[in-house]
Amino acid sequence: MMSNGPTALPTFWEVEAAANWTSIEFISDLHLDESTPRTFETFASYLKGTTADAVYILGDLFEVWVGDDSRHEGFEARCADLLSEAASRLTLGFMAGNRDFLVGSDMLKACGVMALSDPTVMIAFNQRVMLTHGDALCLSDVDYQRFRAQVRNPAWRADFLSRPLAERRKAARHIREESERRKREQVAGQYFDIDPATAVRWMHEAGAPLLIHGHTHMPGADELAPGFGRQVLSDWDVDHATPPRAQVLRWDATGLARCSLACSAD
Repeated sequence: MMSNGPTALPTFWEVEAAANWTSIEFISDLHLDESTPRTFETFASYLKGTTADAVYILGDLFEVWVGDDSRHEGFEARCADLLSEAASRLTLGFMAGNRDFLVGSDMLKACGVMALSDPTVMIAFNQRVMLTHGDALCLSDVDYQRFRAQVRNPAWRADFLSRPLAERRKAARHIREESERRKREQVAGQYFDIDPATAVRWMHEAGAPLLIHGHTHMPGADELAPGFGRQVLSDWDVDHATPPRAQVLRWDATGLARCSLACSAD
C-alpha cells in the first residue's frame, strides 16, 4: 500500500519465482472491452499458447471494471472464464491499473489469479526487478494524481461499490468520456511519463536496478540514471490501431526479449 503523499516511499512487496521456472512474461494495458473483440481473441490465443511458467499482468487488463459482481454476466464473464482456464495451467498475477483498480479479491480468488501489490519486486534468475503499473509515478499529471487519490480512498471505494451495478456502469462510462476528452485536449505529441528521480529512488531503496511498467503506452527501453534502467510495456490494440499492437515482454535466464503477437490476429 502507498504511503501518504505522491513522493513518499511505498512498501516494496516481494515475489520470488519458483526454482524450476524457465521463463516469465509481462503484459499490460490490454484495455479489454466488448468493443475490441480482436484484441480479446488475441489475448485468449496468447494465454492458450504461451510456454511461460508465469504471466504477470501489470494493470489495465480491462478498459473499465465496476466491481467483482460484474463477472457473472456478459463480456466480464467471458474474461473471468478465460483467466480461470489459464490459471489452471500456469501462474497468473494481476496488478491493478488506473482503469481496473476496482478488481478485487473476489474476482481474483474465483479465477485463481495472484494479486500483486503496486509496486512489487520480482526475484528471478538471480536478479531483482521492480514491477509497477506506472501511473503512481506520473507525478506531472497533476489532475490525474488528484483523481487517483480520490478513487483509491477506501471510503470512496466502499460507497461506489454499494451502488447498483447499472448505476456503476453508467458512472464508468462518464469517467471514460472524461478521460477521452482530456486526451483530445492534450497537445499533440505530448504525454505524461514517469518521474525518473522518484522511480530511481524507489529502485535504489528496493535494490532493483530494472523497472518494468506500463501505463504510458510508449513501449521501449532506456536508462533512467547510471545503473538504473527501465522497460516500458506496450498497450494492446488489434482492433483500431494501424499497425495493430500486442507485445509481450519475456524474461528468462538469458535476459529480456519482446515478442509481437499482433500478426497472429491478421
